Amino acid sequence: MTDAFDANREIEEPTAPAPKTNGTARIAAMGDLHVKEHGTVSYKELFSEISQAADILVLTGDLTDLGKVKEAELLAADLRSCSIPIVGVLGNHDYECGCVDEVRTIIKDAGVHLLEGQAVEIKGVGFAGVKGFAGGFGRHMLGSFGEPAIKAMVAESVEETMRLENALRQVRSERAMVVLHYAPIPETVEGEPKEIYPFLGSSRLAETIDRFPVKAVVHGHAHRGRYEGRTPGGAPVYNVASHIEKPTGKPYALLEL
Repeated sequence: MTDAFDANREIEEPTAPAPKTNGTARIAAMGDLHVKEHGTVSYKELFSEISQAADILVLTGDLTDLGKVKEAELLAADLRSCSIPIVGVLGNHDYECGCVDEVRTIIKDAGVHLLEGQAVEIKGVGFAGVKGFAGGFGRHMLGSFGEPAIKAMVAESVEETMRLENALRQVRSERAMVVLHYAPIPETVEGEPKEIYPFLGSSRLAETIDRFPVKAVVHGHAHRGRYEGRTPGGAPVYNVASHIEKPTGKPYALLEL
């Protein structure tokens, strides 16, 4: 890897909300909102705050708690207070009730660019996104061997990485951000029980990311993980689950590309 390629990956990260700047895109990223159908927690004020602090909002999955239609409707209502473009992916919780088609439609109708193997360019930044899947990391990554159920699990992981590759091939901007739910590296899941690492992400995602000049990666899912890490190729990775402590001191991270 050349020094020029490494420099291409550098980003600036403010530690607190500040006025929007010219010549860069300020991205607020957060995940794991887990909106519940009883509606006792509202994100309206937070989305309004983010609209003043950032140019784009990125949501990294588990937008609903159980994948219920009512939960998606409550989220959609809160998103009306967000006045900036929104990019997102779904998480495993959004599939729980088997209503993912309805959830997907409601979220898209709320104005979210929901990525499932696609790319979108907003304010000069190319976003490539997939949910991702489990499988483990490095030499402990699950292989396609044995029972059909294991092979099916590995096939799902491989399919998600292929969707990510297809999305990254669509990006034309020099500023590329990958949006995931599952983690691509083990560093940002550190703090979780090691026994569940294989269910928190897969190195296959990082292998795909490192074939492209990606400036930043965001994901959620690991509520007790670590905020920051890097792929083997050097791409910065941020765990932006709302539970993770961030430099902003807020539930969301702020990144500039």
